[in-house]
Amino acid sequence: MAVSSLAGTDETTLVAQARRADDRAFAELVRRYEAKIFRLAQHITQNREDAEDVLQETFLKAYEHLDQFQGQSKFYTWIVRIAVNQALMKLRRRKTDKSVSLDEGIDTGEDTVTREIAAWDEDPEQQFSREELGEILDAAIQSLAPPYRSVFVLRDIDELSTEETAEALGLSIPAVKSRLLRARLQLREKLTRTFKRKGDDAFAYL
Repeated sequence: MAVSSLAGTDETTLVAQARRADDRAFAELVRRYEAKIFRLAQHITQNREDAEDVLQETFLKAYEHLDQFQGQSKFYTWIVRIAVNQALMKLRRRKTDKSVSLDEGIDTGEDTVTREIAAWDEDPEQQFSREELGEILDAAIQSLAPPYRSVFVLRDIDELSTEETAEALGLSIPAVKSRLLRARLQLREKLTRTFKRKGDDAFAYL
């Protein structure tokens, strides 16, 4: 296939070729990042059809405005910002969306919230299969308000740096750190409730 011949090409070269109207190069960029963009969109919108729309709109806008990409950041960081904007527009248009909480309007530079986290009697893997644990964690992530959910997905799932996440979301670095901390605290609290444990910290990777 034509696209597969570009699989080993570095991103900078692909972007340069795409800006010269090389559709094969742009198709390779889409292939590399569409799964991540779809997952991010689904986490924000909590709706598969909306996520599919966001995916299409993101790459369409990226293609239309490719000449505006300055190359000062990664191409993925740039399209993440487009995707987040498209996903949040979906939420604003969806009047009945219940996932947008009052927390969304809070200044993200606020001080740290302290929570008491109880520990668990047993390793959760002794009670649940890895598939079940994955579903439980995914449900907990989906329950986060969109501002926290997007930061958590980019930092802890897609493993972008704090700086890249800040650039992608148009936030300050302190704001990213604040939202990430709150997302992690909320997830730990939700997971603690789910597994009905008491005591020490659990899910050390959060």
